[in-house]
Amino acid sequence: MFSVELKAKLIQLGQRLRDARLNRNEPQREFAVRLGVSIPTLRKMETGDPSVSIGLWVDALDLLGRLSDVDHLLAPRQSLFGQYGAEQARKRRRATKKKTD
Repeated sequence: MFSVELKAKLIQLGQRLRDARLNRNEPQREFAVRLGVSIPTLRKMETGDPSVSIGLWVDALDLLGRLSDVDHLLAPRQSLFGQYGAEQARKRRRATKKKTD
């Protein structure tokens, strides 16, 4: 069902959630209550269980003050050439000269 690589990514995500919670010195029970889930559900998140809904992950990011991290999910890819072209276009924009009569 899930590839080894996908399982590893989910486990890493769960570990980062756990580390963030511990860095805030917040016990599982307290964080689970704030998140509105049971301790077993939080444990599932922290172990990378794929059955946890993405909505709970977004709520957890919000509680951790990292909601903007969601913007990086499926963000449009941009090539280095595209970035360079966009930077050059921004640099070259100038207002037209007004004629003084």
